[in-house]
Amino acid sequence: MFPSYIPPEATTLSEATSITLAQEIKLASIPTPLSQNDITTTYIHQGEEGTPILLIHGFDSSLLEFRRLIPLLAPKHATWAVDLMGFGFSQRNLEIPLNPENIKTHLYHFWKTLIQQPVILAGASMGGAAAIDFTLTYPEAVAKLVLLDSAGLAKQPSIGKFMFPPIDYFATEFLRNSKVRQSISQAAYFDKSFASYDAQVCAALHLNCPDWHKSLIAFTKNGGYGSFAERISNIKQDTLIVWGKQDKIVGTKGAEQFAKDIPNNQLVWIDNCGHVPHLEQPQITAEAILEFANIPSKSN
Repeated sequence: MFPSYIPPEATTLSEATSITLAQEIKLASIPTPLSQNDITTTYIHQGEEGTPILLIHGFDSSLLEFRRLIPLLAPKHATWAVDLMGFGFSQRNLEIPLNPENIKTHLYHFWKTLIQQPVILAGASMGGAAAIDFTLTYPEAVAKLVLLDSAGLAKQPSIGKFMFPPIDYFATEFLRNSKVRQSISQAAYFDKSFASYDAQVCAALHLNCPDWHKSLIAFTKNGGYGSFAERISNIKQDTLIVWGKQDKIVGTKGAEQFAKDIPNNQLVWIDNCGHVPHLEQPQITAEAILEFANIPSKSN
């Protein structure tokens, strides 16, 4: 049985890791200063040992993208994954501007409400930019940082200023198109066989949540995440940079830039891997994260 707050299309999932994770998604009411009402937030929590690992998904995605990674991390470390405000299966409160500042505030109060101790914060793609932003603002909440083929070096796209009716609607409908999403999925992998039907369902399940398109439009109009290039040298936490050698989405130059500018870092290249190492090479990715988690911090 799937939770009632997960769209019924979840019944078409076929991969065991996808089914299991979808069945275990939890719901929490998170109080924040953003609204008088709590923000209903979806998350996963598995495992109890060691420093908690908190996973943050990418753009127009959900915590389901960690379906293959969480089972490998949780036996060794308490592992959390959360749907950012306005994304995944978390509440889309259209009265709260959906921008990086408010996403960060919500994430902090999720951490403060449920975790309450420094975490190993791991962000994938756009989630990496969110993780960098969070680490720079709330360093006390982050013990170590992990960047998985991370965004955060490019300037904010200018497309937001062109997102007005009806163009904004057509743009989101374009992203809803199954053929478009399949094309994006195939581009994300080195091994195209990973772009399976189950992967399509996982990537599109949250599109069936109320106000998906309105939140995506709002986030895009607000500019999304820009560049942290001038600030990443201020990251004090030990940082693991994990990058697919064949990343065709953001390329590979970002990995080298992060490794150059973040003071205490370790760069791990993964061969035969595209933009999503946690999906395409989960075993190698998990091993790298677990090894990094157990190395004494240089920043202390």
